[in-house]
Amino acid sequence: MQVGLKIWRYDAKTGDRALKEYEITAPEEATLLDCLDIVKDRHDGSLAYRKSCRMMICGSCGMRMDGGAVLACKTRMYEIAQAGHVPVISAMGNLPIVKDLVVDMEPFWQKMRAVDPYLRPRYDQAQERENVVSQPQMDVIHKESLCINCGCCVSECNSMESDPDFLGPAALAKGMRFVGDPRDGATIERLERYSEPHGLWDCTRCYFCNERCPKGVDPRDAIAKLGAEAMKNGIDRDMGARHAKWFVTSAKTTGWLRETELVPKTQGIIASIKEVKFAMGLAVKGKVPPPFPPHVAADVHESRALFDLVKAQGRDGAAGIVQGERALGRIEAHHEAAGGRDPYNEPDSAPRPFLPSEREESEGVAAT
Repeated sequence: MQVGLKIWRYDAKTGDRALKEYEITAPEEATLLDCLDIVKDRHDGSLAYRKSCRMMICGSCGMRMDGGAVLACKTRMYEIAQAGHVPVISAMGNLPIVKDLVVDMEPFWQKMRAVDPYLRPRYDQAQERENVVSQPQMDVIHKESLCINCGCCVSECNSMESDPDFLGPAALAKGMRFVGDPRDGATIERLERYSEPHGLWDCTRCYFCNERCPKGVDPRDAIAKLGAEAMKNGIDRDMGARHAKWFVTSAKTTGWLRETELVPKTQGIIASIKEVKFAMGLAVKGKVPPPFPPHVAADVHESRALFDLVKAQGRDGAAGIVQGERALGRIEAHHEAAGGRDPYNEPDSAPRPFLPSEREESEGVAAT
């Protein structure tokens, strides 16, 4: 098949940057990495990029295709070539470019070292025999253990783009790998460290890291679990933690987010007084609803029932973070695999969730 590629070439020594186009012949099963090999072997030996295992294990060949991070060895080119599309290949974002598609990974490793990416055993519980951990205990950190340190999530991180000191999705996911490990004895110390400025509460929740991770680690879910664990252990001095706590309180009591109380509850009284002039400007434009009486949703009992259900199940901390693909998988299976038991028919069950497609079928709602 004929494959077209546009590759951003860059020389850090001279600062020269140019978009060069290549037309190559490649086998139909070729990946992006195979195509780059053909370019280098037959057309331009000066092209620079990283590679090693070619099997989505080593994480060396991270780069961007059409603006999104990919692993070159995972990206098949057949459909792209058949569509006549010529993708633009460039180096990953948020990391200094050394040459062409090669980035300097030292900032990445600095963040990784900052979270102490190794087990700190609980010697007070040391046994003479092997320390056996059950499968349910390891399920909590199963996805975080899949990380191959490719840097694709860091490349797409909006928070890191605005704040280069942000620990970032890869390092925080690695942190959750050890916070959630029952053998680790430094949980509080880790959570204190991760909750400092430029830590877990600086994540903007854009979910780009989840979208681009080639291994399904879902770093944003890991950051959410870290936040839940921090609050479970009383580490909630950061404004982000206070914001989350008030969000829950507001939803439980009224079914709405009471925005007029959000600033004093999050930033404190003194900081709120400094914002009075701004708030008055919003009030004049009708953007600030009166705080009293509070607006209570008609079905607020559903919000309260959900809160009570989570508490009754003891799902504080990471156990309360519902990870998207598992939840959807359970809904699709209708829990038939659970021995016929339907958890949504229990007396204290929450309302049955539904997939968008089911709602379209049952209510005739058009897909958007």
